[in-house]
Amino acid sequence: MIRKSVTESFASVIHGLNVGHLTDRVIQRSKRMILDTLGVGLLGTTTEVFHKTTQYSKIYSSDMASCVWGHPDLKLPPTHAAFVNGVAVHSMDFDDTWHPATHPSGTVLPVLLALSEALPQNPRVSGLDLLLAFNVGIEVQGRLMHFSREASDIPKRFHPPKVVGTLGSAAAAAKFLGLDRTKCREAMAIAVSYAGGPMANAATQTKPLHVGNAARNGLEATFLALLGLQGNQEILDKEAGFGAFYSNYAPQALPTLESYTLLLDKQDIATKRFPAHLGTHWVADAAASVRKHLLPTDRIKRIVLRIPDVKYVNRPFPVSEHEARHSFQFAACTVLLDGGISVQSFHKSQIDRPQIWELLDKVELEYPPDNHPNFDTLYCEVSVNLENGNTFTERCDAFYGHWRKPLSQEDLEEKFRANSSTVLPSESVEGIIKTVNRLEDIEDCSLLTTFLKGPHLPKKTSKCTRRLLSTHSFS
Repeated sequence: MIRKSVTESFASVIHGLNVGHLTDRVIQRSKRMILDTLGVGLLGTTTEVFHKTTQYSKIYSSDMASCVWGHPDLKLPPTHAAFVNGVAVHSMDFDDTWHPATHPSGTVLPVLLALSEALPQNPRVSGLDLLLAFNVGIEVQGRLMHFSREASDIPKRFHPPKVVGTLGSAAAAAKFLGLDRTKCREAMAIAVSYAGGPMANAATQTKPLHVGNAARNGLEATFLALLGLQGNQEILDKEAGFGAFYSNYAPQALPTLESYTLLLDKQDIATKRFPAHLGTHWVADAAASVRKHLLPTDRIKRIVLRIPDVKYVNRPFPVSEHEARHSFQFAACTVLLDGGISVQSFHKSQIDRPQIWELLDKVELEYPPDNHPNFDTLYCEVSVNLENGNTFTERCDAFYGHWRKPLSQEDLEEKFRANSSTVLPSESVEGIIKTVNRLEDIEDCSLLTTFLKGPHLPKKTSKCTRRLLSTHSFS
């Protein structure tokens, strides 16, 4: 019997997974990921980096067109709609995080929604079809991340969404478009040549492009495979193939479809409560616990953060919103000063406050040897020494929103409402929530794009919106 290559096993799984592999737990977790991704993406359409990438993308046109979220009068070719919507999702670093570390949803969902709108609507693509393709894209990312010990830790060289996310995008698109096994394999091979984004661009306006480009490039790879373009048939098996991105790369063929269990069934997602690097959420929760001990008259002498050594989140004096989102120190000081962190905390006027800089100057970092840079095991201790001699120390092992302490459905929906209401009217916001909550029962997943287009909809669409919000449609 000829051994199936790792690459061939991926092609078989992408082609062969079906709705029977979607357990109730996977469906529920997927819907939470989709709702959260749409919310942070809609909020992200208000950012400078989104507007710059959108202006660039307007130079492209095509007979096929897909909407830009929250912009009813702007349509782009599907690849570029996926690009700008993907940029929006990661523009504030507010999107979900998985383990091993990556942002899985933002590279996949914009692709599928762009395709659902651009493709002919006969036959219609159901919500269950969308959930299946979404999970194929998520699954491919997770399986690839498990092939290297390096990938288990917070990244140092390559930003994972632009590596595994590019292949996740291609896999999701291949599933959505119904590619055969051979073309699924070619889509993976082509996508590897699109992959890769350096961590040096963390904490800059360029980092969100990693997610947008992963979405676009994966979709392009699938289109090229559909047209017959060929690549290395063992691209995932080779050290000089996908293995070039990770040390200790040890790929293994995937299980057979008969015994296949999706990783999302075993490993949940972390959902952020404020828009910043995931590591800062441990710091924020520990600092909030310390603050409960402090009186308004207390004067802080010294702040010690005991954290893992993650160099790109060690930014003692951030000067931009993107640097502040990647600063352990800024997270701790903002919580100690304000009691919490919000979207507004990263505005320039808040970053430049003298009170924040006074506290930043008092922060010291310590790296306990048992505190590894791994989102599944890391912890944070915050110690505050007061001028009166008192010291208060608190520790966070899992913040609220981590996969071990997931957000309640109520809090997840409130996060979505807060984010999406910045650009959408309330009927669209509630329509998205109700559509996603019943996604597995929806016959036409293009309903989501009806709501995502935003205000100024044609009258006939408004009637549809009212119908969709009725008790009869969603009860």
